[in-house]
Amino acid sequence: MKMKPDKKKPMEQRGYQFEVRAEKTEKGDVITGRPIVYDSKTDMGYFDEIIEKDALEGTDLTDVRFLVNHDVSKIPLARSRRNNGSSTMQLTVDKEGLVIEVLLDTENNAEARSLYSAVKRGDISGMSFMFIIDSEEWEDLDSDHPLRRIKKIKAVYEVSAVTFPAYSSTEINARSRETLESVRRAVETARSSVKRSVETDLELAKAKLELESKI
Repeated sequence: MKMKPDKKKPMEQRGYQFEVRAEKTEKGDVITGRPIVYDSKTDMGYFDEIIEKDALEGTDLTDVRFLVNHDVSKIPLARSRRNNGSSTMQLTVDKEGLVIEVLLDTENNAEARSLYSAVKRGDISGMSFMFIIDSEEWEDLDSDHPLRRIKKIKAVYEVSAVTFPAYSSTEINARSRETLESVRRAVETARSSVKRSVETDLELAKAKLELESKI
């Protein structure tokens, strides 16, 4: 069955093993990559997930930071403010998802130099992002491995270059299980409500027939 849960969404994290490049340009040392990929089925452990095409249409990208491994205790290596010309990270939404271009201050920032070197050497080859879902659909919730379709992303708050972009971590798998169980509970609650409503209607209809038969 399909379901569109209508409730406040928590912030979620996703990562992809995707090409990340480091190159020297006229602007300076730049890293480019794609943290969000459309129409790519990913095994979340307890369910599959697809971010559908145009999920970023209307997404809030007004203030997005760039980190390494989502380490918020460190100073951001770049930032996009409304994607204006002075931003040190440029965001581009295209037909395949989201592309970023990060201008690193390798001259004054040792961590920026380390990241640039790691990407150049291929030691870091993945990207991840933190976001909130605005609209989603679930399919085959009664199966052992249902499918979640992310229709719209409400906002993206942070993008990271990551050492392990896959969903293998215990923390992410635990959140995936909680997400699935929450949706299944909502479905069962809805089913129970419908069942009670039907039973009530049947009882009322039966009582009406009995009353009419006595008149």
